[in-house]
Amino acid sequence: MSSTQSNAAAIRSFRIIEIISEARQPLSLTQIVEKIELPKQTVHRLLKQLESAWIITRNTPGREYECSSRLRRAAVNMLMTAGPAAARRAILQQLVDTVGETCNLAISSGDDIVYLDRVEANWPLRKTLSPGSRVPYHCTSCGKLFLSFLPKQQREKLLKKLPLRGNTTQTITNLDVLRQELVEIRKKRVSFNNQEFMPGMIAIAVPVMLDKTRACAAVAIQSPIERTSVASLLTFLPQLRHAASEIAATFQEGRSTL
Repeated sequence: MSSTQSNAAAIRSFRIIEIISEARQPLSLTQIVEKIELPKQTVHRLLKQLESAWIITRNTPGREYECSSRLRRAAVNMLMTAGPAAARRAILQQLVDTVGETCNLAISSGDDIVYLDRVEANWPLRKTLSPGSRVPYHCTSCGKLFLSFLPKQQREKLLKKLPLRGNTTQTITNLDVLRQELVEIRKKRVSFNNQEFMPGMIAIAVPVMLDKTRACAAVAIQSPIERTSVASLLTFLPQLRHAASEIAATFQEGRSTL
């Protein structure tokens, strides 16, 4: 294969990865062919190569294609170290300076939530979770927020396989109760963690929106219950939403340069 052919194959493979990663759910071979407008045989060959390299995978019952855990880890690492990361941290730091509490920036990654960044406030006995730390969906403000924004079919699939562990006495472990809360979260676009992940720790989170319906990340304020209450954290909702809007712009800038 010539270098020109190799370059063309690499570009096509990257386009396939883009198509799969942008989809709200796993895609079939036919759906990918329709989006990329290449011969089915060519697309199938490229998919096989990507699958053998564990860049994409087929874990769904229908054997549709989705991003692998390897690709998701690479994406998280890029988001944590790319140019816009410094701008996002500056926005988080400004938010912490304003509200006086720890603030997180998180994204969804497979079966859990990953912190892209976290700026600690100066309060004692704090729980240190560094960037890259993973936390559950069902008992964190960011996690429940992401669940609420998933398409119904994808959300139900994830909910049914999540281990709803009772981290504290406040953790929601009943699936129906959790479903009801997710409806309210989606409607109000704000999520709460009332000592559900760690005893004595509360948080609120809002989405970082790519457009009117898609959340690409979440920004949260976290505090010990001894210092404040969920109601008090809600007074910072305008500042939290403003920070989320500013961070959304950094994700849009990143998309426009691809």
